[in-house]
Amino acid sequence: MKKVLSLALALIMCVSVFAFAGCTSEGDNAGGNNSDFLIGAIYINGQNDTAGYTYAHNHGITQAMEQLGLDKSQLLVVDNVPEDDAAVMSAIDNLAGRGCKLIIGISFGYLNAMNEAAAKPEYKDIIFSHATGYLSNDTNFNNYFGRIYQARYLSGIAAGLKSLEIKNNNIGYVAAYGTEYAETCSGINSFAMGVQSVNPNATVYVNELNTWGDESLERQAAQSLIQNYGCGIISQHCDSAQPQLAAQEAGVFGVGYNSDMTAQAPKAHLTAPIWHWDVYYKLAIETAMNTPDQFMSKVGIYYGGLKEGFVDISPLSDNCAEGTSEIIDSVKKMIIDGEWDVFTNVKLTIDADGNITKENAPLLDNNGKTVISDDGNTYYVYNADGELVAAEGGKTAQDSVIKGSMNYFVQGVQKVN
Repeated sequence: MKKVLSLALALIMCVSVFAFAGCTSEGDNAGGNNSDFLIGAIYINGQNDTAGYTYAHNHGITQAMEQLGLDKSQLLVVDNVPEDDAAVMSAIDNLAGRGCKLIIGISFGYLNAMNEAAAKPEYKDIIFSHATGYLSNDTNFNNYFGRIYQARYLSGIAAGLKSLEIKNNNIGYVAAYGTEYAETCSGINSFAMGVQSVNPNATVYVNELNTWGDESLERQAAQSLIQNYGCGIISQHCDSAQPQLAAQEAGVFGVGYNSDMTAQAPKAHLTAPIWHWDVYYKLAIETAMNTPDQFMSKVGIYYGGLKEGFVDISPLSDNCAEGTSEIIDSVKKMIIDGEWDVFTNVKLTIDADGNITKENAPLLDNNGKTVISDDGNTYYVYNADGELVAAEGGKTAQDSVIKGSMNYFVQGVQKVN
C-alpha cells in the first residue's frame, strides 16, 4: 500500500521550470553555445522555499547557471520528492525524458535510485550528481559534500559565547538523526566542541527527529528542548527555520543551518553554518557541458571546506555576544591556513579576552572513552554497544571517518530521546 501511494504521489508531482534572471559572464562559457544543455534537479522540499536546505541548493544552482550565462529555461525541477525509490526514479525518468544531461539529487535518500539509474544503458550519457551520499561509479555518477563540520565549530563558538552572556549552559540541538549518520554525528560533535572551547561547562542536548524534513516535528523538538531542558540557545541540523522561529517565540536564541535565518528570526538568530553550493555547481555544470567524458576525473568525489570557500557561517547578527567576530575570525584563519582542524588531538581553549590556547589532549566520547589518542596517532573504533572493535594507526581525522563512520557523541553531548 505504501509503495502504491508513493507511486501515486510521484505521478502527481509538479515538474516545473525555475525562473531566474540570467546573465552572461565573459569567459565562463568555455564550451561555446550551450543553449541546448538541460539540467535536471530533484528536491526534497519546495523550490520556492525562502530558507533552509532546498532553498540553499536551488540558490546555488541558479547562481552557478547565472555565472555560466545559462538561460532560465535550461533548469528543470521536480520538487517535493519523498525519499522513496519509486518516486525518485519517476522524477529521474521524467527529467531524462525531457533531455537533461546532468541530473542533480540533493537528498541522502535519493542514493539508491540514482545509483540504479546511472547504471542503466539508456542513461549512460547522463551525468548523475548526488549530494551527501557515498556511492559513485567511474563514468557518470558522483557524490559531493563538504567540510561543514568546520563551519559548525565556528557557529558553536558563537553559541558558547552567547551562553556565557545569558548565563545559561543548556544548549539545544534539533537533529534529523544522531549517531546513525556520520553527517549528523560529526556536525553535532563539532558544534559541541566549538561551544566547549569558550564554555567548557555547557551541555548540548540533542533531540533527534528520525527524518530529514518535517517542519512540524522540527518546531516541536525545539519547543521541547526549551520547555523541558531550559535551553537558552537552539541549534539545528534539519531543513527549515522552524527551530529558529520557536526560539524567537520563546525569547531565547538560536543557530540555524543551510542559509542565513536572521530574516526569519531577527530577535533570536546568531549565525548559521552555510553552504556556497554555487562553488560546486559551477564546476559540475561547466564540466558536464564541455567535457562530460572527463567529469569523474575533473570533478569526481567532491569534498570542499572553508579553504575552498564552499562552506562558511552567515554574517553574525547583532544578537551575538561582544567579541564573537574577532574570535571566530582567528579560528577560521587557523583552519584555512592548515594550522589546525577540528577532529584532531589538539584542543582549543579560548578565554574571556579571546586568547586561544592549543594543547594536546585525547578526544573523549560522552562515555569517557578515548576516541583519538593524545598523540594523535590512534583512532579507537567502538561498536553500537560501546565495545572496542579496532584501534587504527595513522592520522586520526580521516575524511572517511568524518563522512562515513563516526558513530559517537563527544563529551558534553546528551541525547534526550
